[in-house]
Amino acid sequence: MIRFFDMFSGIGGFRSGLEAVGGFVCTGHCEIDPYANKAYTAIYDTGGELYFEDARKISAADLPELDLICAGFPCQSFSVAGKRLGFGDTRGTLFFEIARIAAEKRPAFLLLENVPGLLSHDSGRTFDAILSALVEMGYHLEWCVHNSKYFGVPQQRRRLYIVGYRRAGCAGQIFPLDDSDAAALKQLIPGPQGARVYETSGIACTQTAGAGGWGGKTGLYFIDMNSDPELTEYARCITARQDSGIGKHKGENSGVFVEEAPRAVLTPEKETVRQQGRRMKEPDEPMFTITVQDRHGIFHHGRVRKLMPVECWRLQGFTDEQFYKAQCIGLSDSRLYKMAGNAVSVPVASAIGIRIKALDERYHITERKDELADHEK
Repeated sequence: MIRFFDMFSGIGGFRSGLEAVGGFVCTGHCEIDPYANKAYTAIYDTGGELYFEDARKISAADLPELDLICAGFPCQSFSVAGKRLGFGDTRGTLFFEIARIAAEKRPAFLLLENVPGLLSHDSGRTFDAILSALVEMGYHLEWCVHNSKYFGVPQQRRRLYIVGYRRAGCAGQIFPLDDSDAAALKQLIPGPQGARVYETSGIACTQTAGAGGWGGKTGLYFIDMNSDPELTEYARCITARQDSGIGKHKGENSGVFVEEAPRAVLTPEKETVRQQGRRMKEPDEPMFTITVQDRHGIFHHGRVRKLMPVECWRLQGFTDEQFYKAQCIGLSDSRLYKMAGNAVSVPVASAIGIRIKALDERYHITERKDELADHEK
């Protein structure tokens, strides 16, 4: 088993992803947000595990033997959506808490996540400082930016993933990942949409509404919440500010366009015409009475609503069961939105976990940890 410590755990995106792979066991976690920690302990069985509130107060001597440290360390300091203060922001210095613990515990693997803006922050000097710190400790490194939309969740979420390992022979065997966890759609029986039969191993086709209009083809679209919204196939990147209204960055918040049933409308080109005081019927009501002077039409368009918290969690790859375990302890919607926005996408964590597990099985890295340490000396 690969023993891992979940730093800056949030709601456990790394943990969910690694445990789904199998062969990984969590020894403890660290999370300073009390609400996120309550969600974490509601979702996972943390009995017998260590918990630390503040990474700066962790003593490596208190930790058990580790094979892997995973950490989605705070990214606001490096994000293009923030002020990009980097190590000038106290959150930016939290990377060095990872380095401090790794230097003492010498885990065989590191798995880190951050925003792509880290690559260019301060003309690359910030990223260079991070790499240098890890290399000085004897880690060989790979990094790659991956988009969650290619791993089975319909969300545009580009994130930088860094993997460190202490065996040089692992080089080039983690990245790039196959951006294709979702199998291609396989049609078994053709026919009109809604009557076709698909192979269960493939991704599901988009559900349809049975009418025209924006939602007529797919029934549900993602849409940004700006005054001039744009429809897209994938959700915008789920952020911690998902519940804070319209942002300054175009397309920052996702909503969904819901296609309603058709409505009967009286003389569409004349807004002042009424019949029995009404111009428009409710969905599924019968048409207006046919008269000589009136014309009849169909009003068919949808409405926009913001994503529900459970939908944001789904877009990060968490199960509904996990969401409801967190919700039932009394967390507000705004908290649940924030947790989804700060989370690591579960299926990407799984994809990387598969590669790490394969390397460990091939080279017996965790079994030969002491031997490797002696060699480094």
